[in-house]
Amino acid sequence: FFISSVKGARYRIAAAHDADIGLNAVQSYVLQENAHFVLNVQTTNAGNKYGELVLDKELDREEQQELELLLTAVDGGSPQRSGTVVIHVTVLDANDNAPVFSESVYTANLQENSPINSPVIRVSASDADEGINGEITYEFSRLSEKSKKLFSLDEKTGEIVVTANIDYEEGSKYELMVEAKDGYGLSSEAKVVIDITDVNDNAPEIIVKSLSSSIPENAPPGTEVGIINVQDRDSDKNGQVSCSIQGNAPFKLLSSPYTINELCLVVWHFC
Repeated sequence: FFISSVKGARYRIAAAHDADIGLNAVQSYVLQENAHFVLNVQTTNAGNKYGELVLDKELDREEQQELELLLTAVDGGSPQRSGTVVIHVTVLDANDNAPVFSESVYTANLQENSPINSPVIRVSASDADEGINGEITYEFSRLSEKSKKLFSLDEKTGEIVVTANIDYEEGSKYELMVEAKDGYGLSSEAKVVIDITDVNDNAPEIIVKSLSSSIPENAPPGTEVGIINVQDRDSDKNGQVSCSIQGNAPFKLLSSPYTINELCLVVWHFC
């Protein structure tokens, strides 16, 4: 028998043959005790008896793919005679298992300015079913418009790659939701968190906010003559800036007490 059914399903068994007649012919059947089937004995209009296997407990192919049942046919003679047959049952697969990811949350680190088609991470899911029921494809389930431009997902392998320029200053972290589907639509989700690593790809920018066009010759040391602003879009050490004045100009740079990146250009001494 090849079986893929729910509880209560019935499978008719061909009647046993007995050359005797009357009470000496087959009178009943006995099924050896098992975990899944019970026996229901039926009688045809002609008076012949046959058995029906009734599924009493659902089968799970992932737990047991095959089982054997021992059926005995008994006549009514004296002495009573019997015959036995072994029924081989093959459990067919049903799509009763959804794909399962190896991790619920995947994490990856990606350097900004990574080349197009650079691999980011590969997600992986498995399915206990077989055949088309266990064939898995991958797709993004929830994705921002920005992320759609930056990443692509191979539906067969589950590999995520870069598809556009990654700029840390535009986004330092991305969260992607990936869905795994089997052949008949059962699915599950996993999250992918991608942290972007900063690269020192921005030069400091100097902005003159105010500057005196002329300075009296008797201006005392410490006189403020201008304010400049220095900014670097990079982060951490890549964004830390030091400033200096070239040559022997009689000026000194002092940090402003108002903002971190502003520097005062003040008179230091006169030559």
